[in-house]
Amino acid sequence: MDGIPVRQAPPSGEVRFFGPVAPARETLGKSQRLRTNREIREAYAQDRRHVARSFVLFFRAGEGADRRLGVVASRKVGNAVERARAKRRLRELFRRNRAAFPGPDDVVLVARRPILSAPFGKLVEDLRKIAAAETMARGNRTRREREP
Repeated sequence: MDGIPVRQAPPSGEVRFFGPVAPARETLGKSQRLRTNREIREAYAQDRRHVARSFVLFFRAGEGADRRLGVVASRKVGNAVERARAKRRLRELFRRNRAAFPGPDDVVLVARRPILSAPFGKLVEDLRKIAAAETMARGNRTRREREP
């Protein structure tokens, strides 16, 4: 340890930053993603599906549902590079519009080939339409359950 300088806190207790501050992470953490095949299959089985030109959206209710995201891109979408791009676009689409979704249901987004060429604004528009439709459907289901 001899000869190695040690950085000590300033005596006044103030905090100093050295260099630029790293931006906050804008990713979806592990707790915000569907991570098992079983959870994605449950979403398919519940058959709460909404179809858009560039993607298909499934909702999953049940144990552990907390507005998490699962992303799927089959080989029909394209080669590995294209599938990765499609999944990145879907993750970003969800991340930016997460608040539009009602309730605690998990979301599974399945990429379709047109997602590779669709303008991002069109994807946002489609996702918001689906979120609004699900909000209305959710309200109708809740009313039906309350009626004797």
